[in-house]
Amino acid sequence: MKVNKPRPVNLDLQTIRFPLTAIASIIHRVSGVITFVAVAILLWLLNISLSSPEGFASAASIVNSFFAKFVLWGILTALFYHIVVGVRHLLMDMGYFEEMESGIASAKISFAIVAVLSVFAGVLVW
Repeated sequence: MKVNKPRPVNLDLQTIRFPLTAIASIIHRVSGVITFVAVAILLWLLNISLSSPEGFASAASIVNSFFAKFVLWGILTALFYHIVVGVRHLLMDMGYFEEMESGIASAKISFAIVAVLSVFAGVLVW
């Protein structure tokens, strides 16, 4: 079957520009996956810490390393992002922020809230 009209094909990913609302939604999905994987990591640490007093000392030494603190900060930031943007999506499901201008504004506000919470998470971890 031959197509009569040639369809435009844009394979240069450098030129594709997503709107801010699409970026917020995509990152929301990514933060959900990060949070899901983080549950396994945190359950592993909990299992080690509850196994014995030596296991608790081992888990405490793991958590006190810079890399582990950085990972914990990332987990908390992903969790905060997922919660804040999830609330934004729930509000959109109720009919708020459905226009383009208010949707972009709510995405910017969500990013600002997550930035503040991310700094808070950094203070909390370190």
